[in-house]
Amino acid sequence: MIVRIAFHARVQALALAAGLALAGAASAQSLPKPAEFYFDADARALKPLVAAGADTEAEMQRLLRKVERDPQAQTELAQLAHLAMRHGRVDTGRALYGRALARIDRNNTQWRAVVWNYGWDLYRAGDAPGAFAQWVSLNAASRNVNAAWMPPTYALALWTLGRRDEAVQWYAAAVRTQPGDWTATQGYARLLPDWQPAERDTLAQVHAAWVAAPPSWP
Repeated sequence: MIVRIAFHARVQALALAAGLALAGAASAQSLPKPAEFYFDADARALKPLVAAGADTEAEMQRLLRKVERDPQAQTELAQLAHLAMRHGRVDTGRALYGRALARIDRNNTQWRAVVWNYGWDLYRAGDAPGAFAQWVSLNAASRNVNAAWMPPTYALALWTLGRRDEAVQWYAAAVRTQPGDWTATQGYARLLPDWQPAERDTLAQVHAAWVAAPPSWP
């Protein structure tokens, strides 16, 4: 127990040295209107920051040692941020993410994955506005990419933010793109394997609203 407390104290000290970079409110943040189709894979964004099974105390210790030795170790810093938030240390994770993103510009191959994962960590910490801000920044950074993740993810975020008409419009974009997948909810576990059950349930509410009043295109 003493070792664990000392470890978390070191992580918190690292975060405080960076300053607490908290996500700003984005409930009023705008997106362009949905395009007709979203087929792009956007593989750079959808990379997990931490390999499956690597969420261990030993791995966190390794990451912390690396970051303490090398302040430019952006990838390890983002991984440590992700693990901190997963373990409920939300302010510490935000600060570490902020420090990582301050060192990774948009041309870096890791940038999209860090922003994507930060968005999910914020959403699961109860900060839907902050999550939406991260996901919108991915759209703004690559207007020539119509990624397949955008319609369901934006629909989820917008519904959670109470922007329900917009959520349905984005869900309709998913249906236009892959009608065999999104006109029913039975395939959500296959389509959204990394989503939590409550997140799929929220998207099912968007689906029900789409069924009740599907928007026209364009």
